[in-house]
Amino acid sequence: MASTPPAPRRTFPEALRSRSDEHLVALLMQRPDLATPSPSTLRSLAARATSRTSLDRAVARLDALELQVLESVLVLGDQPSAPAAPHPPVTIDRLLAALATEPADAPLVRAAVAHLLEGALLWDRGTSDSTDPSAATDLAVAPGLSEVLGPYPAGLGPADPSSPLAHAPSGPSSDQAAVALGALLADAPPGARSILDALTWGPPVGVAPRADPVGREATTWLLRHRLLLASDERHVVLPREVALALRGGRTHASTAAHPPQPDAPHFAEDTITAEAARAAQDVVRLVAHLLALWQASPPNVLRAGGLGVRDLRRLATTLEVDEATAAFVAELALATGLVVDDGEDPPSFTVTLAGEDWLELPLASRWAALAAAWAASGRTPWTIGSRDERGTLRAALEPDLSRPWVPRLRFDLLSALADRPGQALTPTDLLEVLRWGSPRATPPAQAVEGLVHEAALLGVTGVGALAPTGRALLLPVPDGAAHGPRVGSPGATGGSPRATSGGADAGSPETALAHALESVLPPEVDELLVQGDLTGIVPGRPSAALERLLEDAADVESRGAAITVRFTPESLTRAFDAGRSAEDLLTELASHSRTPLPQPLDYLVRDTARRHGRLRVGTASSYVRAEDPALLTGLVEDPALRHLSLFRVAPTVLAALVPAATLQAALRDRGLASMVEGPDGRVVRTERVRSTVRSRVGGRRPLDTATRGRSAVGHGVPAREGAALDTAARRDRYADLVPRLRAADDAALAAPPASASRADAPPEPRGTTEPPAALGLLRDAIDAGDHVVLETIDPTGQPTRRRVKPLVLEGGRLRALDPARDAELTVAVHRIAGVFTDAPAPAQDDAPTGASSGAPND
Repeated sequence: MASTPPAPRRTFPEALRSRSDEHLVALLMQRPDLATPSPSTLRSLAARATSRTSLDRAVARLDALELQVLESVLVLGDQPSAPAAPHPPVTIDRLLAALATEPADAPLVRAAVAHLLEGALLWDRGTSDSTDPSAATDLAVAPGLSEVLGPYPAGLGPADPSSPLAHAPSGPSSDQAAVALGALLADAPPGARSILDALTWGPPVGVAPRADPVGREATTWLLRHRLLLASDERHVVLPREVALALRGGRTHASTAAHPPQPDAPHFAEDTITAEAARAAQDVVRLVAHLLALWQASPPNVLRAGGLGVRDLRRLATTLEVDEATAAFVAELALATGLVVDDGEDPPSFTVTLAGEDWLELPLASRWAALAAAWAASGRTPWTIGSRDERGTLRAALEPDLSRPWVPRLRFDLLSALADRPGQALTPTDLLEVLRWGSPRATPPAQAVEGLVHEAALLGVTGVGALAPTGRALLLPVPDGAAHGPRVGSPGATGGSPRATSGGADAGSPETALAHALESVLPPEVDELLVQGDLTGIVPGRPSAALERLLEDAADVESRGAAITVRFTPESLTRAFDAGRSAEDLLTELASHSRTPLPQPLDYLVRDTARRHGRLRVGTASSYVRAEDPALLTGLVEDPALRHLSLFRVAPTVLAALVPAATLQAALRDRGLASMVEGPDGRVVRTERVRSTVRSRVGGRRPLDTATRGRSAVGHGVPAREGAALDTAARRDRYADLVPRLRAADDAALAAPPASASRADAPPEPRGTTEPPAALGLLRDAIDAGDHVVLETIDPTGQPTRRRVKPLVLEGGRLRALDPARDAELTVAVHRIAGVFTDAPAPAQDDAPTGASSGAPND
């Protein structure tokens, strides 16, 4: 009885072309790099979808389950069939059996297959155009994906067509391969089965024993019966057929359908919110303290950029925190735009106008500005103090601390915490979860630890669990609201703190963050319990007025559920320096105290005020003195000398606010001869003042005036895929692009060949001379095991065509088999001029003289 011939299999470009416009838009939404820049035709889109760069990027975003599905489909599709037997199709049922999927996890596997079909990482070689896994008749991985997955997918070695198990059914429902293997191992020497068991679940490569005679004999026997293959003189590899037989036909020991569930402690919501609120208040206080310090004394900028080690150490000492926390506070202020490199000569980090406005905002709005900037920042404060690849010490606030992957990692970490409410996950636990979410792109442990520490310092987490403030960072932007920063959102940038003031949009992200903090903050108290030992206790979170008073007039001794402060002569002097009088200070303290102020505090305030101001300090740039007071008569009142800002210090001494040279010149113009003297009273020789400007050529670039008030470093996130477009805009763009690609593809297929106008011209072969499309045809041929006609350019510039079977395409080179010469050849990709699928095999004698199998490599 004649068997029905198998249905012809499509190529990957044909399968992509048969997709509906809606499915093509979904592909571009999942893999936006395919549309940047826009391809010219659907064939170009297919070639780009199978390029190594795009496949690497797509596979890096897959979780462990999706990666298992890809590996299983690749292994099942590569299984050899018996001679003259049709290739067994890879169906969803075969896939579920190969993954040893539990019935409850089958929907998850089907969803993973649907996602991979949508992203063109899997495709159906049959006639189905649906992304429904149940409708797929023969699943296959995208051309070129076998190279991306590596030489040992699922821990399986290479296939061996000469293996005694090569044509035995090896699926989970068939035990013929296991029976055949058992019959072979019945006569095996001792230790043979142990060697196979050690390599069964991968890695499939082992070191051949040399000293152990038993192991050496067992290895030799396995090699002789082709149950092991020698990869080199010292290593052996387990063939794929033998491994599948040992595994019972399964590609994986179990299905990684669910992310790991770390055994982490749970905390009550009240505990989490209280800890997060305390941390949020602390970070706002630390940033405000930093701004006050740098307003009074701006630190210098290093020549290479960044904050010096001594300045960072001084900042940590003043803030009473460790250097890592001080570096994070400085980076947070920079990312929010509160401080900036002023670009002057010499440069320094100065407080911006936005920083001054930020100090006037309420506590919740100030924190919202910091959190929004942190969510969008690509800065890596945890690397401060380490050395780069050149051995240079990384400094805080230096420009080279930004990394584009940080916002995405921050989003993944907070999402993992959001999926486990109330659980305090350690960095090790989170790294395990992230390793399941992206096995091919596991983040560095140092980055995970650093971001977890930052989240705790900022009040996004409490006792290691995600707080309501952290969940607010993950909320989507409401419709109609101003688009603002969200963790990992494309194009998120830190904005000016002014956006969080009382006039902000009610639906803005900063307003939502402020409301989230207000919901966890304890109520304000306006009460101060003043005690006779010159201490005071604030039983809760102080109000803004009380907090400003205590910052000026007291020193904080401890912080917690209550704040303990102490009044000292030094702290009261700060209040008097701020412009308060003794009566003003006593009145203000009494307004916050339920009881009369203790007598010791009253005495201390009045005594300090009495001693305050006995010595006066002022500013003067120069002075003029004379032995005869009459010489100075009328100089202070003279309108012509008003620009000198003269004032009398003593009957024989006047001071001015201008340099000594300017003062001397003005007095000489009035007819008064004078000399310039030094601090010791000796006459100083004056010279003509020269005005010079230091050249900036080759030096630091001054700050652009357009960036004044905003940070030039770390302000914003480097662009990623679709960074300039939100989801709706990208979908609209792709919906407009797909019909144009289809029309261009149809026009290219309908166009008559160039030789159609000449009756004597031979028929034009089907193929392409476009490099992207040619690479796509080669990957299709490698995937299907077909022959193609390859046109290359030899060293003399002459084109040469030959019929070859492509084997491997990687590293910019094609390795192919030339059946006419029964030899392999390696061709550099840049020498390939065209690839043709249906062209007749050219006569090898027609090749140009001197052309050989190795010519393309010369």
